[in-house]
Amino acid sequence: MHIVVVGLNHKTTPVELRERLHFPEATLEEPLEKLTQYTGGGECVILSTCNRVELYGCVAHLAHGAARLRQFLVDYHGIPLDAVEPYLYTLHDAAALRHLCRVTASLDSLVVGEPQIMAQVKEAFAAARRAKAIGPIFNQVFERAFAAAKRVRTETRIGEHAVSVSYAAVELARKIFQDLGAKAVLIIGAGEMAELTARHFMQQGVTHLRVANRTPERAEQLATQMGGQVVPWADLATSLSKADIVVSSTGSPECIVRKGDVQSAMRLRKHRPMFFIDIAVPRDIDPQLNDLDGVYLYDIDDLQHVVEENLRARESEAAQGETIIAREVEQMLGWLDEQEVVPAVIRLRKKAEAIRTEELAKLFSRLGPISETERMAIEAMASSIVNKLLHAPTVRVKQQSQSKSGAQHLQVLRELFGLDE
Repeated sequence: MHIVVVGLNHKTTPVELRERLHFPEATLEEPLEKLTQYTGGGECVILSTCNRVELYGCVAHLAHGAARLRQFLVDYHGIPLDAVEPYLYTLHDAAALRHLCRVTASLDSLVVGEPQIMAQVKEAFAAARRAKAIGPIFNQVFERAFAAAKRVRTETRIGEHAVSVSYAAVELARKIFQDLGAKAVLIIGAGEMAELTARHFMQQGVTHLRVANRTPERAEQLATQMGGQVVPWADLATSLSKADIVVSSTGSPECIVRKGDVQSAMRLRKHRPMFFIDIAVPRDIDPQLNDLDGVYLYDIDDLQHVVEENLRARESEAAQGETIIAREVEQMLGWLDEQEVVPAVIRLRKKAEAIRTEELAKLFSRLGPISETERMAIEAMASSIVNKLLHAPTVRVKQQSQSKSGAQHLQVLRELFGLDE
């Protein structure tokens, strides 16, 4: 029994090929059913995201099982194997388990520490369950991977450092104001970056959010999505005094928020602090705002520096995560080795019992009539001999299953007693 993963990801494969090999989440059960046929009924999971496509299999024969996983991937999508194989990686047993844990804990993600991947792995696992492609081995393996990922998330600070410009902006605002829930936020612009930043603020408890945009319809749409209000573009300058935090992300070729407008706003606010985040290129906000007391201005370069520092911090936390993963994988390997030992011991006992029964039948046929007491004594002696002979190898192979040489001891047991014949 071997755990195998065959896959490709953002590190190995261009996006054009990843798109062609993608499995839509809503229709995973159908390819899962076909994959179980390819692997002879073995357990399997398909993980398909924008950054990776991976097939996980629990197979009896390593080389054959891995080959069947690769073949299914290209057959299902109608792509020649030689066009895909240069991009594929194949991992098995300890390396496969470590990879699964690292993926689930987002240590293998494009952005280390991002939270979405664990939910995606759980969805892939749930789809495999619905397709009845999961058995006792993958039930344990994936649940243990989820537990390992949770440990990485809770025992390190890998997810606490903003690594997107939009979220870095929110983190900076939180450092200045602490309680964002009581602050009023004005979003200038209604594009993707403005929307992302607005969503991050809402997730931090902001309830007073307004949107200003040159196109009223787009401003109305974003404000409705966020449960906010629209500020008419013509009233932008006079509305600044009502905002504690201003985020600007437009495509304007010139400044939208000027120093004089903010000076007027600060007087109306009785000089309560204001925080400005300029994530536009060219800049939307006059850099001279930095000269004003109580005004904090960050532009895209400032935020990028924050992101870079946070990425380095996440890398440091990731090293701790790798240590946690290594320990969890060691425990998983021990559990898997135990699962291999139990069937082998059962087969050994059955084989010994069959020999004992056969030889006793021969003996009794030669002896002729004997008393029941004599028959029971002979049977008890034969059972005792079998049990004493098998006791030491059974105990020894169970003990060795937890060591690095456990698999070798188990294989020797199988070969010596012909258990696979």
